[in-house]
Amino acid sequence: MTGDVEVFLDDTPGEARGIVTRDGRFERLMIQREDDPPQHRLGARCVGRVIGLRPAFRAAFIDIGGDGPAGFLPLGKGESLGEGEVIEVEVTAEPRQTKGPALKRIGSAQGKPRLVAPGPDVVERLGRIAPGVEPVRGVDAIRAGLEAEAEALASGEVFAEWALDLAVQRTRALIAVDIDHAGIPGRDVRKARDQANRQGLKQAARMIRLRGWGGLVVIDLVGVTLDPAQVSTMAREAFADDDAAFGPLSRFGVLQLALPWRERPVEESLNDAAGRRGLITRAIDVARHLRLAMLSDTATPRFTARCAPEEAAVAVALVRRVGPRATLLSDPKASRGRFVIEEG
Repeated sequence: MTGDVEVFLDDTPGEARGIVTRDGRFERLMIQREDDPPQHRLGARCVGRVIGLRPAFRAAFIDIGGDGPAGFLPLGKGESLGEGEVIEVEVTAEPRQTKGPALKRIGSAQGKPRLVAPGPDVVERLGRIAPGVEPVRGVDAIRAGLEAEAEALASGEVFAEWALDLAVQRTRALIAVDIDHAGIPGRDVRKARDQANRQGLKQAARMIRLRGWGGLVVIDLVGVTLDPAQVSTMAREAFADDDAAFGPLSRFGVLQLALPWRERPVEESLNDAAGRRGLITRAIDVARHLRLAMLSDTATPRFTARCAPEEAAVAVALVRRVGPRATLLSDPKASRGRFVIEEG
């Protein structure tokens, strides 16, 4: 990773967050829950048993132990497996929506389905992305995580310095990117358009990376009479860190590319199946903001969080781990997801 890189580590009880910035902008947000099945972590190696074959898709479903859906193993040409066969596998993509983890075959194995070796945790992943860069912790890390989350959950962003309005949205089938340029009076129209496309591609790649997305990406560029070679160069530079596969530029100024799925998307880590902030997320929110208040003000002897009973029931164990200055109050009048941090 090139550019000015900074990394942050927020290790709030219940959840660790790793945040990476490059040239002052959020590049990655990694969320790892304490209750996440270790078998589902990217890079985990497991012994699994074949529990289902799908010849039409040239794939098998693998029981890798623990809770959650079975893993999905694509089969190569000429490769076959039998029902009940035991193999060693590695997680190449974490679960998302109703899909279990994607796997690759390592070799034969024996015994019951089980975890052999966990995948890298947040600290290890930060070290791989930015080797030699010491993570910032404490107040700055908590705030960085909250800001990165807000940007990851937004549907788009405006970049006034380039008169650029960028929308990046995920549907069931694909990721849609719309690069819109307002134009700057007195500037060469072609040069302004090229700069908007270059920066739009760069920021779209960053926003997709931040959210942990993959799959088909369709990008609507500014203009239709574009130079395919120039657009290809700009796109390859923007997505250089992402192992992307590029398609041709259409005559309508639309570029397609494909990105591999690897991580569980940020919004799926935080939200429930209905797309609302999940109960565990809301409980961790309470613990995180209590911890932020305590680290920001070391003189106040006690901080109390008031929250709804449902959230308090889950947050109580987390708050105990925040420290002796933190207390929790269940408030029947509190709304879902609304909590207050009070001194004393």
